[in-house]
Amino acid sequence: MKMNLKKSLLIIFLVLLVDQISKVYIKTNFVLGESIEVFSWFKILFIENEGAAWGTKLSDILPISESAGKLFLTIFRLFAITGIGYWLYDIIKKKSPNVLILAVSLIFAGAVGNIIDSVFYGTIFNGSENQVAVFFAEKPYGKLFYGKVVDMLYFPLIDTTWPEWVPGLGGKSFRFFEPIFNIADAAISVGVGILIVFNKKAFGKGK
Repeated sequence: MKMNLKKSLLIIFLVLLVDQISKVYIKTNFVLGESIEVFSWFKILFIENEGAAWGTKLSDILPISESAGKLFLTIFRLFAITGIGYWLYDIIKKKSPNVLILAVSLIFAGAVGNIIDSVFYGTIFNGSENQVAVFFAEKPYGKLFYGKVVDMLYFPLIDTTWPEWVPGLGGKSFRFFEPIFNIADAAISVGVGILIVFNKKAFGKGK
C-alpha cells in the first residue's frame, strides 16, 4: 500500500500526540529528578534538557553565553525542521519508496516534538525544581524560544561494577544504557535506523 500525504500526516500526528501527552503528564506530575521503577531495566526519570543531544550545550563548546547558545540552537532546529518538512513533501510528491517516506515522517515528527518544548514550554510551565509544575502557570520559568526539552525514558539495561581485575576500571560502576530520552527522540532514532538498515530500499541502488 503506497504511502501518501494523509498517511504521513497521520504518523506525524500520532507521534506528536503521544510525545506531548507524555511530556505534559510528566511535567505536571513529577518533580525534577523524580523517578519510578517500572522494571529493573526500565525507569521513568524526569529530567530537562537545555541543550542538544545528550544535554550538550553550545556554551560548553563555543565562547558564548548559555542564553545565546540556547537561542541559536532553537533557531537552528526551526530551520532544520523546515528543511526536513520540505524533503518529506518532495519525496511524497515524487512517490518515493514507502520506507523512505515512513522514515522521514518519523524524523520530522520527532524534530517537531522537541521544538515544541524548546519554543513554547518556557512560556506555559513554571519550574519543576522541588515542585510539580503547573500547566499555563501565571509565572512561567522562561520565555519564547527558551524552553527546556522534557525527557523521561531511562533504560539502565546493565547496572553493575567492573571486576577488580580490570585495569583502570576495577571497582568502578558501569551502566548501559545511560541516556535519558523521550518519544520524539525515539521517533528520530527509529527513522534514522530505518534509513541505515533499509538504505537500498529507501534510496535505490547506486544512490
